[in-house]
Amino acid sequence: MTPPGPAARHDGGADPRSPFTGSDVCAAAALPLVPGGRTVMFDQDVWDFRDVAGLAACLEVRDTRLDFTTITDPRRRLVAKEYIYARLAPADPLVAVLPRAYRIPLTPRTCGKRLIEAASWMNWLTGQQIASLGQVTQDHCDRYLIERGRRKDASGTVIGTLDDASLRVPAAVIIELAGYGELFTADRYAGHFTPWQGRTSSHVAGIRSGGENKTPPLGQQILQPLLAAAFYLTATLGSHVVALRQMVHQDRLAHQEPRCWRSTRATLDELHSVLGWHLDAGEPLPALGNAGIQARLAMGWASDDPLLHVSFTALANTAGARQLDPAIATAGRPAILDALGQVGLARTWARGAPAVTAADGSALVPWTVPLDGRDARDLVGVLHTACLIITAMITGMRSCELKELRVGCRRSTATGPGRVRYRLAGKLIKGQGLGGLDDEWVVVEQVDRTVALAEQLCDDTRPGAPVFGSFAFSVRYARLRAWVNGPAGQRLGLAPIPGGPVNPSMLRRTLAREIACRPGGLLAAKVHLKHVSAATTEGYASRPGGAQARLLAEIGEFEAERNLGLVAEEYRNYQAGIMPAGPGGRELAAFFDGVESRMAAGAPNVIASDQHLLNLLSKRAKILHISAGNFCWFSDPSRALCLILAGRTDADAPLTGMCDSARCPQATHHLRHRDVWAGTAANGTVFLGMLGRTRKTEQVRLQAEVDRAQRVVDAIDAAQADPDPAGGE
Repeated sequence: MTPPGPAARHDGGADPRSPFTGSDVCAAAALPLVPGGRTVMFDQDVWDFRDVAGLAACLEVRDTRLDFTTITDPRRRLVAKEYIYARLAPADPLVAVLPRAYRIPLTPRTCGKRLIEAASWMNWLTGQQIASLGQVTQDHCDRYLIERGRRKDASGTVIGTLDDASLRVPAAVIIELAGYGELFTADRYAGHFTPWQGRTSSHVAGIRSGGENKTPPLGQQILQPLLAAAFYLTATLGSHVVALRQMVHQDRLAHQEPRCWRSTRATLDELHSVLGWHLDAGEPLPALGNAGIQARLAMGWASDDPLLHVSFTALANTAGARQLDPAIATAGRPAILDALGQVGLARTWARGAPAVTAADGSALVPWTVPLDGRDARDLVGVLHTACLIITAMITGMRSCELKELRVGCRRSTATGPGRVRYRLAGKLIKGQGLGGLDDEWVVVEQVDRTVALAEQLCDDTRPGAPVFGSFAFSVRYARLRAWVNGPAGQRLGLAPIPGGPVNPSMLRRTLAREIACRPGGLLAAKVHLKHVSAATTEGYASRPGGAQARLLAEIGEFEAERNLGLVAEEYRNYQAGIMPAGPGGRELAAFFDGVESRMAAGAPNVIASDQHLLNLLSKRAKILHISAGNFCWFSDPSRALCLILAGRTDADAPLTGMCDSARCPQATHHLRHRDVWAGTAANGTVFLGMLGRTRKTEQVRLQAEVDRAQRVVDAIDAAQADPDPAGGE
């Protein structure tokens, strides 16, 4: 039996007493409490941190509640408490002296994940009849990790295996229990035992540092209709939905006032009076919502009853009463049927809605059909989700960061005449301590307008209230997609959104890809991606290591991958006889000729040759800058025409806004650029035909532009069959 560690003390009983017995966990971990909040004591079997001040908005109750009763063995339950305490409070004098203890405290949420894995490991050992942790061997660790890596369904049937990253925390818990063994008073590993001989949990799980991000970007088949619907909802329906929400909200508040009711139940005379008003005004009777209809059918109403869809409660409310007695409804049935036949039936809200242009531009249609109260609230939720998607898509904010946005988070600063810098104040959560770190996102105007709209849609619009709340994105996205694909979205001409997963992480990856691969794409049509890229870069430059730093790094990774793919594609075109055109065409062709020669002298293995090709092309890919009508191979600033025209040749990137690719010696034109130049020539020819004879100066200028564009088109066409890649001016 392993002797008690130096930290153990005894209270006279047979079992050792933990050195942390009676300790205030929150005080030891320096976790502040809200006024009047309850602290967490070490001796409790459930540690509830919900009263800790400054918790991140993304945390749920399960994230702040650590339940040690899930560990069946009481001795190992104490081990888990001491382990979690040590990870929460590394500055405790008894913890700080341990040579293998970590010095940075974990948050309660992270410790909760550690506890889940510790409970799983210890309960597995109990199931294996391991009476003491001192009996644990490396074989037990290996077998448990294999078992832990099996993916199972609800019935316990193995349906696959988990990826390597999912096993890092389980391995870490097994390893860390050895490092904190001196603290444990009830059970511990044998003194000489170190799991996996001191290897790190990442090494054990097979995770390589700097591995590929496995979150996929959204495919265009989902991205295009999703963004089109979100932008249409916010830009076209936004003001209408806000006005509708205010009316519904005011009506609900009015009906909550006891003084607004003259009586609890409407009388027959009051019912006849209300029906008479509907007849005189030609106002349709109020329709019942879908939920009310289903409730009546469940109560035994006939599906063909003409009064099934009539809202008796709404009729009673008009009379100043809370509800209509069933007996009164029966007595007044003939009168209700007569009124129904004369004025018809319609839902209460948004009758006579103004017309808007359909999303497909086909016609003017009312922005909504009449709605009941629940439908109106659902529509507000759909618009709020559209605001959430646009904000996530254009800023690249993570889910936890979106949840930290508060009413009043919008910051704007005038930087000059007609120029405004927009920011969102929030918190950076991932990788930070308890409550996160205050940070700012530099954004474009579209995001500022979208967040302003989202603030108006909140139930609580007071400063400091959450803008998006603690949302479940999968649920909210499913509702938006159902609305877009349903009768409402199709009536407005919205394209259906195909099935497939969508989440904020995928939106973030998509933004990085779209910026890296600009120009082109739906996002580029809706939002100027250069502005988004500039805002992201500014946010990184002004706060190094801040919220947008990692997003900018992801963009850089996509740009490098995109450039290498483009160079490889043009090399394949060169091999097929499709030459680059433009002033830099000969130089690029000569580079490709050199690559081909070096490839011919290499090993014949296909895989090795492909990698060898990418290695040869990678240096060239690093100097590639793409524009809508050309490729710029920025190898020598002194030869860059844009920099020469700007009067400076010390820049490390071209000024694409001043690019004249028909004359720059570092620019090339390819088949992918032909449509741009052909369109310029065709449009210019049309404009020439529209100019009057007296506008000689404009004719000369425009004719020169048309001629230049046509020469580029001709050079691209000639390069497809001509081995001489020269073209342009």
